[in-house]
Formats: sequence, structure tokens, C-alpha cells
Amino acid sequence: MPASLGLTLYNLGQRREPGAGAARPVRPAGRLVWLHAPSESTAGAMLALAHRLAEEDGVGVLLTCPGQPTPRAGVILQPPPADTPPEARAFLDHWRPEVAVFADGELRPAAMHETAERKIPMLMVNGQNPAFLRERDGWYPGLMRALLSRFRHIGCVDETAARAFRKAGGALSAVAVVGRMEQENSVPPCLEAERAALARMIASRPVWFAAGVPENEETAVIQAHRIAVQHSHRLLMIMMPLDPTRSAVLAQRLEDEGCIVAQRSLDEEPEPEVEVFIVDNPAEYGLWYRLAPISYLAGSLIGKGPTRSPAEPAALGSAILHGPRTGGHGPLFGRLGAARATRAVASAVDLGEALGDLLAPDRAARLAHAAWSVISDGAEVTEAVMNRVRAILDDA
Repeated sequence: MPASLGLTLYNLGQRREPGAGAARPVRPAGRLVWLHAPSESTAGAMLALAHRLAEEDGVGVLLTCPGQPTPRAGVILQPPPADTPPEARAFLDHWRPEVAVFADGELRPAAMHETAERKIPMLMVNGQNPAFLRERDGWYPGLMRALLSRFRHIGCVDETAARAFRKAGGALSAVAVVGRMEQENSVPPCLEAERAALARMIASRPVWFAAGVPENEETAVIQAHRIAVQHSHRLLMIMMPLDPTRSAVLAQRLEDEGCIVAQRSLDEEPEPEVEVFIVDNPAEYGLWYRLAPISYLAGSLIGKGPTRSPAEPAALGSAILHGPRTGGHGPLFGRLGAARATRAVASAVDLGEALGDLLAPDRAARLAHAAWSVISDGAEVTEAVMNRVRAILDDA
């Protein structure tokens, strides 16, 4: 199919992007599916799909996305190719995918045109709004309509998104409201024997966990704890500094201020009189989320955003408190907020008051259950995408 005027104009503005010409690993033998996630917020859903395709169907999967998620065996992680005709051809010559699955609605005209010209079936999932590759907006007559018309299926998150895709040129038979795919939830592990022993030790006490506290939020977290203690004098704070080397400094500061402190790194335990238990092993996040009915995602009050993903406590049944700064987790926080599955706070005082309110077990449990429902949603949507990919591979 000859290049349209819109595509020609788009390609005239081509420029090399990060990742252009990057060395590519050897293509694995056998069948291969290409998945593309345009943002970190979508990468979790595409990674979940990638792992299922690799583990259940035994096909090779190439995932192009920003950031560095951790793939399992069978999934190749690469930066996306620069959206220029030469890069698109080199990318497809090397990987030779049998199916291409794009997400959100980000349109990469050079790559999509070349993919369609090779008769590689294209699917769009988690569709929200069709838009050209960031920083490539411009007047490209007919280009969006031409690209969307070549998708076999466009799965949209809601009716608003479906209307946007239909208006932009998606075939009526291809556009469908299906909802969001499930997220890849990397649940932090823990040793069950250790969890059970600590649970027995703190069983009768209210507990909260301050997760990944950066230095500039330490004062706010300590202040919030002091406020919350007024609601329950036996309250235990488990505090994980973002920088493990801060543990001793924190312990000394708290002791100087009259707190009874224990440090896990010194093999101390949260005895009944301990008010703050400082932990500093990042491999143990899963242990503390499981033990604490309430978790505060630090970095969200003063910093650029939480230092840990809200998916972690949500998957492990811990009610989530967070500040106004959501960082790269904005879309997930948006979904959690819409479901009333988190409690947002604006200051150390707010945090302390919210903690005091959630010390009522039924309130924390309702919040935790709502978050778990959000984070575990979408399995049926992912299964439907799997079946579409399987059908394409079976027909090939």
C-alpha cells in the first residue's frame, strides 16, 4: 500500500530517538509475539500478558517498554525502536514477530505501517485514547484513520475510550469495550515461619508500616506516629528507611527524643515496650506488608512519589495511606482512589489522624479489601487477549 500523505509528512519529521540502533540479542528460535507498552503504568499489564504467553503457551515474547521491569524466562525486554522507516524495518527484519500487540492507544506510524505491510496482525489493548507518539504531534492528514483501520481488534477500557477510537477511525467491528487487563503483581515474598513468629509476638498490638522512608520525610513520619499514638498508646511503627544506612542514625535520633527503639539489623525484636521497630533489609518488604494492617507509602508526601508500588501492599492485604505525589504510579493511584481503596493525606498531621482512624480494624479491612479487588481485577480481559493471540497463531 503506497504511503499516504500523512505518513509521508510524519516520516519527513523523523529523528533518531533513544534506543535507535541499539544492539539486539539473538532472536530465539520458534514463534514470537511482540508486545509494546508505551508507559511504565501499562508495562505491568503487558508484562502479565508476556509471562502468561511464555509460560502457558511456550512462545517467545518480546516486550518493548520504558523502564526496567523484571521479566521471567521466555520474555525478552528491549527498548522500542525509533519510529523511523529504517529502524522499523531493521527491527522487524530481526525479530520477525507473528503478532504485534500495542497498548493504551499510542500510535507509532512508521512501525505500525511497516508491521501492517508485512501482514503481521495487530491488536490494541487497554485502549484509552488514540494519540501519536509523544512529541510527534502535528498535521498528518488521514494518518490516524489509516493506522487504526488496520487493527484487527481494539480493546477499550470504557465507552468513552471506545467513542474516541471510533471517531479517530477504528473499524466499528474492531472496537469493543472490554475493560482493563490485569496487572503483573510482583508480590514480595517472605519466610512463613518468620512471619508466624513475629505475628505471635505483636499479635495484640496495633501496627503500621512506613515503607521506604526517604530522609526528607523522616520527620513527618515520626510526627505522624506521635499523633497516632494518642489514639492507641500501644501502637507499633515498623519503619523501613529508603537508605538502609540511615537505620543507626534514626535509632539514635528516636532514642534521644525518648522513644524505645529496636533495630532488626542488631537482631533485636519488637518486644511489648518497643515503640518503633527499624528494619532495613529491602528483601523483607513482603514480610512487613503481611504483618502490618496499614502501610504508608513514603516519598508521596514530600518527595517525587512513593518509593514503592501501591500494588505491593494492595496484593498483600495492607490498607494504603499515601500523600499527594504519586510519581510514576499515577494511573494506578487513580483507579484505587476511584474505588475508595486508599486514603490520601496532605501533611504529617493528616497522616497521623488518618492512622488513628484506621486503627479500627474494620475500617482498615474495608480499605484493604477494596485495594485488593482493584489490583486483582482484569484477569478475564487478559484471558480474552490471550485467546485472540492464540487464534492468530493457530491460523498462521
